[in-house]
Amino acid sequence: MLSIILAIAGSYLIGSIPTSYIIGRIVKGIDIREYGSGNIGATNLMRSVGKIPGIIALILDVGKGLLPVIFIAGLFYSEAFFISEPLFKVILGISSVCGHIWTIFLRFKGGKGVATTIGVLLGLAPIVTSIGLLIWLIVVLISRYVSLGSIIMAVSLPLLMMILRRPIEYTLLSAILCVFISYKHKQNIRRLIDGTEYKIGRKIKK
Repeated sequence: MLSIILAIAGSYLIGSIPTSYIIGRIVKGIDIREYGSGNIGATNLMRSVGKIPGIIALILDVGKGLLPVIFIAGLFYSEAFFISEPLFKVILGISSVCGHIWTIFLRFKGGKGVATTIGVLLGLAPIVTSIGLLIWLIVVLISRYVSLGSIIMAVSLPLLMMILRRPIEYTLLSAILCVFISYKHKQNIRRLIDGTEYKIGRKIKK
């Protein structure tokens, strides 16, 4: 039981690392929450600070999801546990995404969880996640809305898990994460409806 608690806590803390906030402070000495959309995700960092810092933050955020389900799960899981290995990985994945969305380091106000969700699902179901990323890319290229691509990708993942017959635990995980991501994008959804959402290439003011 102690191993499970430690693994969950470690996954949450890894997810909680506010990479975009830290990079914004290091590169430009700014609080990323005061710029653009106010979100501490890689997309807002890319718009407000630059493409390279944004890409670095994106890679790190993906890594925050990948690390728990690959490394921490492998380190802590035991066949003596009362839960299956897929379920154990799912719990760690959710913990990591919760850390990103509700980071302990910024008074429980974090990012939208998309990149970290991608990292979790890449570790669990790489083929499904790759298809989801392709869907995201197509939507973004056509609409120029990153948020719209993220929402549609999140909705498609549980369906893809079922179609490709992945473990039920992974299907439930993707459904839960879909709810998380959709909830965190509620303001984006309002802006999409109003026609005021940020598009790729649009300049961001303070």
